[in-house]
Amino acid sequence: MDRSGEPAVQSATMVDQPRGQARGNYITQTFAVAAAEVQKLYHDPLELFTRAIQPVLWLMLFGRVMAQVRGVAPGDVPYLDFLAAGILAQSALFVAIFYGISAIWERDLGVLQRYLVSPAPRSALVLGKALSAGVRGLSQAIIVYALALLLGVAISLNPFDIFGVAVTIVLGSALFSTLSLIIACIVKTRERFMGIGQVLTMPIFFASNAIYPLSLMPAWLYAVSHVNPLTYEVDALRALMLTRGTSDYGLPLDFGILIAVTVALISIAARMYRRMGY
Repeated sequence: MDRSGEPAVQSATMVDQPRGQARGNYITQTFAVAAAEVQKLYHDPLELFTRAIQPVLWLMLFGRVMAQVRGVAPGDVPYLDFLAAGILAQSALFVAIFYGISAIWERDLGVLQRYLVSPAPRSALVLGKALSAGVRGLSQAIIVYALALLLGVAISLNPFDIFGVAVTIVLGSALFSTLSLIIACIVKTRERFMGIGQVLTMPIFFASNAIYPLSLMPAWLYAVSHVNPLTYEVDALRALMLTRGTSDYGLPLDFGILIAVTVALISIAARMYRRMGY
Protein backbone atom coordinates (compact mmCIF):
# COMPACT_ATOMS: atom_id res chain seq x y z
CA MET A 1 0.00 0.00 0.00
CA ASP A 2 1.31 3.47 -0.84
CA ARG A 3 2.04 5.53 2.25
CA SER A 4 0.80 8.67 0.56
CA GLY A 5 -2.77 7.44 1.04
CA GLU A 6 -3.63 7.31 -2.66
CA PRO A 7 -5.56 4.01 -2.42
CA ALA A 8 -7.82 5.53 0.24
CA VAL A 9 -8.48 8.53 -1.98
CA GLN A 10 -9.27 6.29 -4.94
CA SER A 11 -11.62 4.18 -2.80
CA ALA A 12 -13.49 7.24 -1.59
CA THR A 13 -13.78 8.49 -5.15
CA MET A 14 -15.19 5.14 -6.31
CA VAL A 15 -17.82 5.30 -3.53
CA ASP A 16 -18.77 8.89 -4.31
CA GLN A 17 -19.26 8.21 -8.03
CA PRO A 18 -22.06 5.62 -7.61
CA ARG A 19 -23.78 7.87 -5.09
CA GLY A 20 -23.62 10.82 -7.45
CA GLN A 21 -24.77 8.65 -10.33
CA ALA A 22 -27.69 7.36 -8.24
CA ARG A 23 -28.76 10.91 -7.42
CA GLY A 24 -28.51 11.84 -11.08
CA ASN A 25 -30.61 8.83 -12.09
CA TYR A 26 -33.20 9.66 -9.44
CA ILE A 27 -33.57 13.23 -10.71
CA THR A 28 -33.72 12.04 -14.33
CA GLN A 29 -36.40 9.47 -13.52
CA THR A 30 -38.43 12.03 -11.58
CA PHE A 31 -38.41 14.54 -14.41
CA ALA A 32 -39.15 11.83 -16.98
CA VAL A 33 -42.36 10.96 -15.14
CA ALA A 34 -43.23 14.65 -14.79
CA ALA A 35 -42.60 15.28 -18.50
CA ALA A 36 -44.84 12.37 -19.49
CA GLU A 37 -47.65 13.80 -17.38
CA VAL A 38 -47.18 17.35 -18.72
CA GLN A 39 -47.41 16.04 -22.30
CA LYS A 40 -50.99 15.00 -21.56
CA LEU A 41 -51.79 18.67 -20.92
CA TYR A 42 -50.06 19.66 -24.16
CA HIS A 43 -52.18 17.21 -26.15
CA ASP A 44 -55.40 18.37 -24.47
CA PRO A 45 -55.33 22.21 -24.45
CA LEU A 46 -59.11 22.26 -24.09
CA GLU A 47 -58.59 21.33 -20.44
CA LEU A 48 -56.92 24.72 -19.87
CA PHE A 49 -59.98 26.47 -21.23
CA THR A 50 -62.45 24.50 -19.12
CA ARG A 51 -60.32 24.98 -16.01
CA ALA A 52 -60.35 28.76 -16.61
CA ILE A 53 -64.13 29.00 -16.29
CA GLN A 54 -64.25 28.47 -12.53
CA PRO A 55 -61.85 31.27 -11.47
CA VAL A 56 -63.59 33.62 -13.93
CA LEU A 57 -66.94 32.96 -12.25
CA TRP A 58 -65.55 33.34 -8.74
CA LEU A 59 -63.72 36.60 -9.42
CA MET A 60 -66.19 38.29 -11.78
CA LEU A 61 -69.44 37.24 -10.08
CA PHE A 62 -68.80 36.30 -6.46
CA GLY A 63 -65.94 38.77 -6.08
CA ARG A 64 -67.82 41.71 -7.57
CA VAL A 65 -70.89 41.04 -5.43
CA MET A 66 -69.02 40.53 -2.16
CA ALA A 67 -66.92 43.62 -2.84
CA GLN A 68 -70.04 45.64 -2.07
CA VAL A 69 -70.11 44.26 1.48
CA ARG A 70 -67.93 46.30 3.79
CA GLY A 71 -65.77 44.84 6.49
CA VAL A 72 -65.16 41.43 4.93
CA ALA A 73 -61.56 41.97 3.87
CA PRO A 74 -59.14 42.96 6.66
CA GLY A 75 -57.63 46.43 6.78
CA ASP A 76 -57.81 48.63 3.70
CA VAL A 77 -57.37 45.77 1.20
CA PRO A 78 -60.21 45.67 -1.36
CA TYR A 79 -62.16 42.43 -1.20
CA LEU A 80 -61.41 41.57 -4.83
CA ASP A 81 -57.68 41.80 -4.06
CA PHE A 82 -58.19 39.68 -0.95
CA LEU A 83 -60.16 37.09 -2.94
CA ALA A 84 -57.70 36.80 -5.86
CA ALA A 85 -55.08 34.87 -3.88
CA GLY A 86 -57.73 32.56 -2.46
CA ILE A 87 -59.15 31.78 -5.89
CA LEU A 88 -55.66 31.07 -7.22
CA ALA A 89 -55.15 28.53 -4.42
CA GLN A 90 -58.63 27.12 -5.03
CA SER A 91 -58.01 26.68 -8.75
CA ALA A 92 -54.81 24.76 -8.10
CA LEU A 93 -56.55 22.70 -5.40
CA PHE A 94 -59.42 21.66 -7.65
CA VAL A 95 -56.96 20.49 -10.32
CA ALA A 96 -54.72 18.62 -7.87
CA ILE A 97 -57.32 16.94 -5.68
CA PHE A 98 -58.65 14.87 -8.59
CA TYR A 99 -55.18 14.00 -9.87
CA GLY A 100 -55.35 10.52 -8.39
CA ILE A 101 -57.97 9.44 -10.90
CA SER A 102 -55.25 9.44 -13.58
CA ALA A 103 -53.44 6.74 -11.57
CA ILE A 104 -56.61 4.62 -11.65
CA TRP A 105 -56.86 5.11 -15.42
CA GLU A 106 -53.18 4.15 -15.78
CA ARG A 107 -53.80 0.95 -13.83
CA ASP A 108 -56.79 0.04 -16.01
CA LEU A 109 -54.79 0.71 -19.20
CA GLY A 110 -51.73 -1.23 -18.04
CA VAL A 111 -49.47 1.83 -17.85
CA LEU A 112 -49.08 1.55 -14.08
CA GLN A 113 -47.64 -1.97 -14.37
CA ARG A 114 -44.91 -0.66 -16.67
CA TYR A 115 -44.09 2.02 -14.10
CA LEU A 116 -43.91 -0.52 -11.29
CA VAL A 117 -41.54 -2.89 -13.10
CA SER A 118 -39.20 -0.05 -14.05
CA PRO A 119 -36.02 0.47 -11.98
CA ALA A 120 -37.25 3.90 -10.88
CA PRO A 121 -37.83 4.20 -7.10
CA ARG A 122 -41.46 4.55 -6.08
CA SER A 123 -40.70 7.92 -4.53
CA ALA A 124 -39.38 9.15 -7.90
CA LEU A 125 -42.64 8.10 -9.56
CA VAL A 126 -44.72 9.88 -6.92
CA LEU A 127 -42.52 12.99 -6.94
CA GLY A 128 -42.68 13.15 -10.73
CA LYS A 129 -46.47 13.12 -10.64
CA ALA A 130 -46.44 15.76 -7.90
CA LEU A 131 -44.23 18.03 -10.01
CA SER A 132 -46.48 17.61 -13.03
CA ALA A 133 -49.43 18.66 -10.86
CA GLY A 134 -47.40 21.74 -9.98
CA VAL A 135 -47.05 22.56 -13.68
CA ARG A 136 -50.80 22.30 -14.11
CA GLY A 137 -51.21 24.56 -11.10
CA LEU A 138 -48.91 27.12 -12.71
CA SER A 139 -51.11 27.13 -15.81
CA GLN A 140 -53.98 28.10 -13.52
CA ALA A 141 -51.82 30.82 -11.99
CA ILE A 142 -51.27 32.42 -15.40
CA ILE A 143 -55.02 32.52 -15.97
CA VAL A 144 -55.80 34.00 -12.54
CA TYR A 145 -52.99 36.57 -12.83
CA ALA A 146 -54.23 37.75 -16.23
CA LEU A 147 -57.83 37.98 -15.03
CA ALA A 148 -56.86 39.74 -11.79
CA LEU A 149 -54.88 42.36 -13.71
CA LEU A 150 -57.85 42.97 -16.02
CA LEU A 151 -60.09 43.47 -12.97
CA GLY A 152 -57.73 46.01 -11.45
CA VAL A 153 -56.36 43.87 -8.63
CA ALA A 154 -53.16 45.34 -7.18
CA ILE A 155 -50.86 42.49 -8.23
CA SER A 156 -47.18 42.64 -7.33
CA LEU A 157 -45.04 42.22 -10.45
CA ASN A 158 -41.78 42.01 -8.51
CA PRO A 159 -39.85 39.05 -9.99
CA PHE A 160 -39.03 37.69 -6.53
CA ASP A 161 -42.69 37.82 -5.51
CA ILE A 162 -43.74 36.08 -8.73
CA PHE A 163 -41.12 33.40 -8.13
CA GLY A 164 -42.40 32.97 -4.58
CA VAL A 165 -45.96 32.58 -5.88
CA ALA A 166 -44.78 29.95 -8.37
CA VAL A 167 -42.99 27.98 -5.63
CA THR A 168 -46.08 28.18 -3.41
CA ILE A 169 -48.35 26.92 -6.18
CA VAL A 170 -46.02 24.03 -7.00
CA LEU A 171 -45.81 23.05 -3.32
CA GLY A 172 -49.57 23.29 -2.79
CA SER A 173 -50.35 21.36 -5.97
CA ALA A 174 -47.78 18.69 -5.11
CA LEU A 175 -49.26 18.36 -1.62
CA PHE A 176 -52.88 17.91 -2.67
CA SER A 177 -52.09 15.76 -5.73
CA THR A 178 -50.10 13.39 -3.50
CA LEU A 179 -53.00 13.28 -1.05
CA SER A 180 -55.20 12.46 -4.04
CA LEU A 181 -52.84 9.66 -5.07
CA ILE A 182 -53.01 8.17 -1.56
CA ILE A 183 -56.81 8.19 -1.74
CA ALA A 184 -56.65 6.49 -5.15
CA CYS A 185 -54.38 3.79 -3.70
CA ILE A 186 -56.99 3.11 -1.00
CA VAL A 187 -60.27 3.18 -2.95
CA LYS A 188 -58.94 1.86 -6.31
CA THR A 189 -62.13 2.60 -8.28
CA ARG A 190 -63.06 5.73 -10.21
CA GLU A 191 -66.57 5.91 -8.76
CA ARG A 192 -65.43 5.80 -5.15
CA PHE A 193 -62.60 8.20 -5.86
CA MET A 194 -64.87 10.81 -7.44
CA GLY A 195 -67.25 10.58 -4.49
CA ILE A 196 -64.50 11.06 -1.92
CA GLY A 197 -62.92 13.83 -3.98
CA GLN A 198 -66.18 15.75 -4.05
CA VAL A 199 -66.60 15.28 -0.30
CA LEU A 200 -63.08 16.55 0.48
CA THR A 201 -62.81 19.49 -1.90
CA MET A 202 -65.38 21.89 -0.50
CA PRO A 203 -64.59 21.36 3.20
CA ILE A 204 -60.89 21.97 2.51
CA PHE A 205 -61.78 25.12 0.61
CA PHE A 206 -64.31 26.57 3.06
CA ALA A 207 -62.25 25.62 6.13
CA SER A 208 -59.49 27.96 4.97
CA ASN A 209 -58.92 31.68 4.63
CA ALA A 210 -59.49 31.61 0.87
CA ILE A 211 -62.70 33.69 0.73
CA TYR A 212 -62.93 35.20 4.22
CA PRO A 213 -60.39 36.14 6.90
CA LEU A 214 -59.69 33.94 9.89
CA SER A 215 -61.08 36.60 12.22
CA LEU A 216 -64.63 36.05 10.90
CA MET A 217 -64.61 32.30 11.58
CA PRO A 218 -66.40 30.72 14.53
CA ALA A 219 -64.09 29.18 17.11
CA TRP A 220 -64.43 25.59 15.86
CA LEU A 221 -63.77 26.53 12.22
CA TYR A 222 -60.86 28.73 13.28
CA ALA A 223 -59.31 25.69 15.01
CA VAL A 224 -59.88 23.48 11.94
CA SER A 225 -58.30 26.07 9.63
CA HIS A 226 -55.03 25.81 11.54
CA VAL A 227 -54.59 22.17 10.51
CA ASN A 228 -55.65 22.82 6.92
CA PRO A 229 -52.63 23.10 4.57
CA LEU A 230 -54.66 25.28 2.18
CA THR A 231 -54.76 28.00 4.86
CA TYR A 232 -50.97 28.31 4.80
CA GLU A 233 -50.85 28.20 1.01
CA VAL A 234 -53.38 31.05 0.77
CA ASP A 235 -51.54 33.00 3.47
CA ALA A 236 -48.27 32.80 1.52
CA LEU A 237 -49.95 33.65 -1.79
CA ARG A 238 -51.69 36.66 -0.28
CA ALA A 239 -48.41 38.03 1.08
CA LEU A 240 -46.51 37.50 -2.18
CA MET A 241 -49.17 38.13 -4.81
CA LEU A 242 -50.58 41.48 -3.64
CA THR A 243 -48.78 44.78 -3.38
CA ARG A 244 -50.46 45.36 -0.01
CA GLY A 245 -50.58 41.72 0.99
CA THR A 246 -49.56 40.55 4.46
CA SER A 247 -49.03 37.15 6.07
CA ASP A 248 -50.85 36.16 9.25
CA TYR A 249 -48.38 33.39 10.08
CA GLY A 250 -45.18 34.55 8.39
CA LEU A 251 -43.71 33.11 5.18
CA PRO A 252 -41.16 30.83 6.96
CA LEU A 253 -43.97 29.03 8.80
CA ASP A 254 -46.14 28.87 5.66
CA PHE A 255 -43.40 27.30 3.57
CA GLY A 256 -42.21 25.10 6.42
CA ILE A 257 -45.63 23.52 6.89
CA LEU A 258 -46.22 23.08 3.16
CA ILE A 259 -42.83 21.41 2.68
CA ALA A 260 -43.16 19.18 5.75
CA VAL A 261 -46.65 17.95 4.83
CA THR A 262 -45.66 17.40 1.19
CA VAL A 263 -42.60 15.34 2.15
CA ALA A 264 -44.66 13.26 4.59
CA LEU A 265 -47.38 12.59 1.99
CA ILE A 266 -44.82 11.66 -0.71
CA SER A 267 -43.26 9.18 1.71
CA ILE A 268 -46.66 7.62 2.45
CA ALA A 269 -47.70 7.57 -1.21
CA ALA A 270 -44.42 5.92 -2.26
CA ARG A 271 -45.14 3.05 0.15
CA MET A 272 -48.75 2.69 -1.00
CA TYR A 273 -48.20 3.14 -4.75
CA ARG A 274 -47.40 -0.54 -5.24
CA ARG A 275 -50.93 -1.41 -4.08
CA MET A 276 -52.38 0.23 -7.17
CA GLY A 277 -51.08 -2.66 -9.26
CA TYR A 278 -53.21 -5.23 -7.46
